[in-house]
Amino acid sequence: MDIDTLFNNIRRKKSFLCIGLDTDIKKIPHYLLEAKDPVFEFNKRIIDATLPYAVAYKPNTAFYEVNGEAGWRTLQKTIAWIREKDPSVFIIADAKRGDIGNTSRLYARAFFETLDADALTVAPYMGRDSVLPFLEYEDKWVILLALTSNPGAEDFQFFYSEKEQKHLYQKVLQEASSWAPPGRMMFVTGATRAEKLTDIRKWVPRHFLLVPGVGAQGGSLEEVARYGMNEQCGLLVNSSRGIIYAGHEKDFAMKAAAAARDLQQQMEQQLRQKGII
Repeated sequence: MDIDTLFNNIRRKKSFLCIGLDTDIKKIPHYLLEAKDPVFEFNKRIIDATLPYAVAYKPNTAFYEVNGEAGWRTLQKTIAWIREKDPSVFIIADAKRGDIGNTSRLYARAFFETLDADALTVAPYMGRDSVLPFLEYEDKWVILLALTSNPGAEDFQFFYSEKEQKHLYQKVLQEASSWAPPGRMMFVTGATRAEKLTDIRKWVPRHFLLVPGVGAQGGSLEEVARYGMNEQCGLLVNSSRGIIYAGHEKDFAMKAAAAARDLQQQMEQQLRQKGII
């Protein structure tokens, strides 16, 4: 998917919502446990209910890998279901991979060929040669971790180099943005650090940002849009628990749809205020 297609989907759905499919079998309604594949059954219903409001889905692969071979099959079926229902949806495999070149090349094959994801989250710590193999797929995206929303981000990401006069996350943004054009690379920037988005936009004005932390983690959608939106929107805002676990009974999908619709309506307002739609 190219950047113009993604932008057109945002305008068509009046939404920049990404839904995280972080499906924990211990948290899904108990009656679904009778299904042959409970996690897939849960995902199907969530997807069907929320598809009008989402432009992207982001399964966190840990929630599937924990179940071994069966979990991998569930992940494959989930992605295939999204493709069948709406081929225009952007699918992110949230796996946070990154290793030496030949290993990264195999990770790229696993997620881009076997799973057919549109994008993969990648850790930049090992540098350029660990990221470039993922960029060999011309129609796929790399989403590089830059400034995350967890408290531990303070441990390393804010390390300040007196010599370079910049924080480590700033160096990641500035260096990595030269590795690929805006239509091939995004950056993860947490919603709980929305005030940093103004400066981030100075360094990566045209790249899309994947922004987790809205909803259960307390990030503000209004602040994210105010500081981070560009002329092509430039944002995918992720909500996981706040949507998929909005309900716990047989109406869980309906509750998820209501939560997704609420965020979509807020996003539509922000898009209108910016003159994007």
